[in-house]
Amino acid sequence: MEKTKNEGFRFDSIDLILYVYRRKIPLIVISLFAFLVSLIASLTIPPKFKSNVIMFPTSSTSVSKTLLTDNPSQKGILTLGEEEEAEQMLQVLNSGQIRDRIIMKYDLMDHYEVDPDSKFPLTRLRNKYKKNISFKKTQFMSVEISVLDTDPQMAANIANNIASLVDSTMNLMQQDRAFLALKVVEEEYFSLRDQIRVLEDSLNVLRGFGVYEYESQAEVFSNAYAIAIAEKNIEGAREIEKKLKVLEKYGGAYVSISDFLEYEKEHLSELKAKYAEAQVEANQNLPHKFILDQAYKAEKKSYPKKSLIVFVSTVSAFFLALILMFVFESIRDRVIG
Repeated sequence: MEKTKNEGFRFDSIDLILYVYRRKIPLIVISLFAFLVSLIASLTIPPKFKSNVIMFPTSSTSVSKTLLTDNPSQKGILTLGEEEEAEQMLQVLNSGQIRDRIIMKYDLMDHYEVDPDSKFPLTRLRNKYKKNISFKKTQFMSVEISVLDTDPQMAANIANNIASLVDSTMNLMQQDRAFLALKVVEEEYFSLRDQIRVLEDSLNVLRGFGVYEYESQAEVFSNAYAIAIAEKNIEGAREIEKKLKVLEKYGGAYVSISDFLEYEKEHLSELKAKYAEAQVEANQNLPHKFILDQAYKAEKKSYPKKSLIVFVSTVSAFFLALILMFVFESIRDRVIG
């Protein structure tokens, strides 16, 4: 009994080799069968071609502040974006807006052979879209667009088209907000400009009464009045006194309006700069990417890798058969024993 136990199978290299050698015929047959089946299966899989676009995001710095301000620390419009901008670009690329436009333009429902009358056609279509079209950030902070398709030219066209949609999509998002900001600034700017015109008209009315520069006029008239009194020029003193009364009556209003007008003009100057910035932001249509490599029509298929499929299938079949043989024989020996 002890001798039988010692002759049992052990998990060492020599026993394993001997075990495989004694069962080489069925293992070879199974492996050959798996080889042929996987080879035939790989030949039935339609080949797919891969096209890539590599691009860098631009800096997210405000265009208006870059062009209209003298700030040496401000990033230029030609500065490459960093990780934050790359992540934002990935979000845009994965947006439903770009996906739906690509699906519609290239009729991917028909191209991917998704039956619109089947159950959950949109879900199936979007899953195939995700399977064939992918986006990733590289280690150099660029963004790569990869498209797999049975038609190499369509793969290149889709990849290039997605890259072109980045600009229009991001510009549209920004312009929606920029136009609202422009409207607010525009209303405030024109309202203040109209108010300044009213103040200027008020000053013109006061100038019609002879009030031009309150402080200097008051000083001049006071000196002239004193001289006229000293020289006993009664008629001249009366004329000067009339002017002093007019100055006294309207001088305070002139000073208040003049000071307020100066303040409002400074405010208008600041608002005009903001208005110019808002106009640039609302109307700018600059690109948000630098294309490093455009997609081109692939000459060689990228998928499937027939050799890899055949190798993995054959090796998997070999080891699966080996394990099943061992399990089956172990169960059989226990039952017999």
